[in-house]
Amino acid sequence: MMENMDYTMKFEAPKEDNLSVDEIIESVYAALVEKGYNPINQLIGYFLSGDPTYITSHNNARSLIKKYERDEILEEILKKYLEGK
Repeated sequence: MMENMDYTMKFEAPKEDNLSVDEIIESVYAALVEKGYNPINQLIGYFLSGDPTYITSHNNARSLIKKYERDEILEEILKKYLEGK
């Protein structure tokens, strides 16, 4: 083991999943349903207040939703809604 002290060890942090807004909303929605919350009410509470405690930490939902700014998420939701019209 001491013979390896002359070499530089390389460390690579695990890469984060680059989830889309769609994927994050679906995951957060599913986590809220699993925990018995009304997902629409909880998401609206989060969007209006910015308080992440409206989102459960179950299945890492709270961390996921914070990967994007609230306005970015709302923009994507509005685009999807208007595309469906």
